[in-house]
Amino acid sequence: MLKTITLPDLNPGERYAGLILDETGTPTHHLVLLPGDEDSLTFDAANKWAASIGGALPTRNEQSLLYANCKAQFESDWYWSGEQRAAVSGDAWYQGFDLGYQFILIKSAELRARAVRRLPI
Repeated sequence: MLKTITLPDLNPGERYAGLILDETGTPTHHLVLLPGDEDSLTFDAANKWAASIGGALPTRNEQSLLYANCKAQFESDWYWSGEQRAAVSGDAWYQGFDLGYQFILIKSAELRARAVRRLPI
């Protein structure tokens, strides 16, 4: 049986990105893209910036959804995800919003950042 899902109220400047699903296909949370964009931030600085505006950097899965549903809200550039590389603590994942590729880079590199908020269902 499908669960009825109510869309969340948005604050000014926010964009609804969609639902995030778990491994079984069950919706876990709504993803909302916050307004604002920062350039030339290290991974740690990007995380601090996102927290300072009440959000967080998106996960890799969330970035894929943002690329699919909100690509026009991004520069055609590289953006940090909030995920560190499991095998190497000095690396983190990022995504290009031109072609949608995801790669790993040293956390001291400077990329763009967008923040999201997550609303549990």
